[in-house]
Amino acid sequence: MPTTAPLTSRSQTRVTTLVALLLVALLSALALTAVTARTATAATPLTVSQAIATQNGTSQTVRGYIVGEPVATSTVNRSNFSADYAIALADSASTTDTTKMVYVQLTTQWRNAWGLRTNPSLLGKRVDVTGQLTAYFSHAGLKSPTAIASVGATPTPTPTGTSTPTPTPTSSNPTDTYYAGALGKSGSALRSALHGIISDQSVLTYDQVWTALKDTDQDPNNAANVIEIYSGRSIAKSNNGGGVDQWNREHVWPQSHGSFGTTPGPGTDVHHLRPEDVTVNSERGNLDFDNGGSAVNQCSDCWRDGDSFEPRDSVKGDVARMILYMAIRYEGGDGFANLEPNNVTGNGSTPYVGRLTTLKAWSAGDPPDAFEKRRNDRIHSQWQGNRNPFIDHPEWVTSIWP
Repeated sequence: MPTTAPLTSRSQTRVTTLVALLLVALLSALALTAVTARTATAATPLTVSQAIATQNGTSQTVRGYIVGEPVATSTVNRSNFSADYAIALADSASTTDTTKMVYVQLTTQWRNAWGLRTNPSLLGKRVDVTGQLTAYFSHAGLKSPTAIASVGATPTPTPTGTSTPTPTPTSSNPTDTYYAGALGKSGSALRSALHGIISDQSVLTYDQVWTALKDTDQDPNNAANVIEIYSGRSIAKSNNGGGVDQWNREHVWPQSHGSFGTTPGPGTDVHHLRPEDVTVNSERGNLDFDNGGSAVNQCSDCWRDGDSFEPRDSVKGDVARMILYMAIRYEGGDGFANLEPNNVTGNGSTPYVGRLTTLKAWSAGDPPDAFEKRRNDRIHSQWQGNRNPFIDHPEWVTSIWP
């Protein structure tokens, strides 16, 4: 059997040289791949104008200045920020025209770092945001971001392989756990999901409403008093009843609009029952909501005409969100009428309340304040076990009613 001849010194040199050349080629290829990868990820971000024109559902990076907090399709707060749910970007820090903005959804993991309510100093900052180019608030949008960074900083990607921590419940940022079945939905799917969530509640008697209102509507400056919704007057909790200058239980959604009266359920749902002066309550009656009219007796900054009532400015958003809550909560499948907002006034005893366009404007113009958020929390934790979703997520108003 033949034996292999040992390698000569020259052969050994050739083998060594060949191995070295192969190693150099491999390292060069790897370096080229790394350079190519860096080049691919360093693509020029889209401008906001380009993002507005490219709402095709693709994932892109958009560069722009933070110019405010979107709260409706054509409304962006530039001060007095109400929540950390969204930011608006524009190609110029001075832009006020909402048609030249792209609205960025801030999902849970981004809110503490990039929400304007928590970080108002971010207004005017230039940022890169990577996300899905698709409508948000029925407006050109960038949803489900995977990276956000100040221009010049390294983007922080969305964590992978780990679950997002659930934020601690607070009155300004309730847990997403409660709305887990609704997050990411819009339109009719969102409406259906919210109905299922908020229908899980404890039902009060009409007598229990007295006690609940003394808690939910307590004057923050005087624990012995409640605040009347329309008049704004602080009045002793004990001064309740049906007499002149006392306070009674106002159904913001009139009990005659759907003929539910004081029946446990819609007739006792504290999310739309509020303390109000007996005289002012009578003046409001079962009128729909809209702007205009003559000043109301004992409430000079409330107005009414033959078919509508206008509350004082500081509670217009509260009123709108209560009406919209009732429309989602009572869909007609639990023995009660299907309550709906519509765009007319003078609805009489039909299960409708208008005017929807006015209510949407009120909700956008008067975002939830500390009193309304505390009230929502108390109803959830102490009385009914459910929440008004439009206080927690005002942006859902225009998702359901574009």
